[in-house]
Amino acid sequence: METPLANNLITQATPAGLQAAAFVAKALADENRLRIILSLTQGKKSVSRIVEELGISQPLASHHLKELKRALLVSVERSGPFIYYELADPRVMTILADLNGLATDLLTNRTAF
Repeated sequence: METPLANNLITQATPAGLQAAAFVAKALADENRLRIILSLTQGKKSVSRIVEELGISQPLASHHLKELKRALLVSVERSGPFIYYELADPRVMTILADLNGLATDLLTNRTAF
C-alpha cells in the first residue's frame, strides 16, 4: 500500500540521498549514541557532564561523540579547556521520537527475535 508520503519519497530519492540517509541511520544505530543525543536535548553539555549523567567511561563517550560529530548530528564549541556538544539540528529529536514510537508499535506483540 503506497501512501502520498511513500510516493514522494520514492520519486525524490536519489542514490546520494539514500547513501546520506544510511550514513545518518548508522550513526544512530547505537544505544549509547541515542542516550547521548537524548541527553543533549536538554542543551549544551561537556563530555564530563555526559559521562556523569550516563555512567559511561570518558573514552567511550568521546568515541561516540566523535561519530555523532562525523555524522553532523552534534556540533562542537570550545570554551577554554572545555569542549561542549549540542544537537546540530532540532529535527533529530523529532526523528528519535518517531523512531521510538515505531519501534514500540512494531515490537509490542513480538515474542522472538
